[in-house]
Amino acid sequence: MTSRRRTSRSTKPRTVVRILLGAAMTWAGISHLTVARQEFRAQVPEFVPLDPDVTVLASGIAEISLGAALVLLVRRQATVGWVAAVFFTAIFPGNIAQWMHHRDGFGLDTDTKRFVRLLFQPVLIAVALWATNALRKRR
Repeated sequence: MTSRRRTSRSTKPRTVVRILLGAAMTWAGISHLTVARQEFRAQVPEFVPLDPDVTVLASGIAEISLGAALVLLVRRQATVGWVAAVFFTAIFPGNIAQWMHHRDGFGLDTDTKRFVRLLFQPVLIAVALWATNALRKRR
């Protein structure tokens, strides 16, 4: 009984963080399609062969899907965690482009703010993997 209780207690923080991350991703995805479309266009690198608006819409749909999956697909959460980590890695060049090309967006109106934001992308990757227990499931 003790090990069952310990397991239950240790998964609760992960579950809470997983649901919060999923909700945040869903909200961000919705904002891609609505109120923050212009802001997200500032993050589309020049090398992306699609129209920036198409890129923002596609990434918004992907983010909504991943956010919902983080909340709803409990039995596949490790897989979804890996997909979310890959997604956060894939969008990182957009954050770098915003910093390198001095593009304002989301209140990031200085190079220092844009650079500091870069430091949070590895944190998002780690949170996605931790909250879904993806690293342990892989072993």
